[in-house]
Amino acid sequence: MTARIGVITFPGSLDDRDALRAVKLAGGEPVALWHADADLHGVDAVILPGGFSYGDYLRCGAIARFAPAMTSLIDAAKGGMPVLGICNGFQVLCESHLLPGALRRNHHLHFRNRDQVLRVESTSTLWTQDYQQGQEILIPLKSGEGAYMADEKTLDALEAEGRVIARYVGGNPNGSLRDIAGISNEAGNVVGLMPHPEHATEALTGPSTDGLGFFTSVIRAMVPA
Repeated sequence: MTARIGVITFPGSLDDRDALRAVKLAGGEPVALWHADADLHGVDAVILPGGFSYGDYLRCGAIARFAPAMTSLIDAAKGGMPVLGICNGFQVLCESHLLPGALRRNHHLHFRNRDQVLRVESTSTLWTQDYQQGQEILIPLKSGEGAYMADEKTLDALEAEGRVIARYVGGNPNGSLRDIAGISNEAGNVVGLMPHPEHATEALTGPSTDGLGFFTSVIRAMVPA
């Protein structure tokens, strides 16, 4: 059995093909999904890729949240389907209320594009189990609205429940509260991450292969040895 991992393409998605390739490199079967199609075609998990869905009009991810594919995905995620939102996908997950909080403009008001060190804080999610807690990984970051924001009560709950899955190391690149780079929902099947693990899966093109673990993690969860 091979895990079938869908990647939804919205108008303005940029990294959907990279995500599909990462799934293939990790040993899964990549399945391209279209935002206007409510049918998820029997996939085992879904990735919302990076980019600028609908040109980031209104708010990043605010329009994509109402796509037919998202209507189906929200129900599937609440039923336990693994979902990973990368960069713009993280924004879509917050707009969909599958994850708490919001992503706002970087505090310096500049687009930030650099290789970023992260510390893995939680290995209990379906997307991070192939890492070690406290492990530092190097993956690219590229965003203009990447600052994670939430009220203190929400932040305290995320910390207490072990739902901060990664933090920035070596300086906060965007002003995210408590250096948060990624979070999960309570069940651990939905994860949002601002940096791009799909761009760190091959030694030839990435700064490392450290991002591959996000994809092998969910595939191992779907297809136990």
